[in-house]
Amino acid sequence: MISRLAHFSLATLVSIAISLSPISVMAADPTPAPAAPTAPATAPAPTDKTADSKAKKPAKKEKKSKKKSKKKAKAAAPATTAAQAAQ
Repeated sequence: MISRLAHFSLATLVSIAISLSPISVMAADPTPAPAAPTAPATAPAPTDKTADSKAKKPAKKEKKSKKKSKKKAKAAAPATTAAQAAQ
């Protein structure tokens, strides 16, 4: 039967070997690192789609606000008629 100390030391050696193997492979890799880009990348020009969608956003917000105000007016109307009927 293997003693606890021997078992623990064997497990430690195996785990160290497993953890160091990727490092040794990277160190032995002969390929050089990729060259750094010399000029900074420029932002792509906006397309027609993005311009159209940006133009639609304010119209959409306006439509939404109109819809909300209609809902509020509709909800307020029955409350006022109920108050008037109670008097």
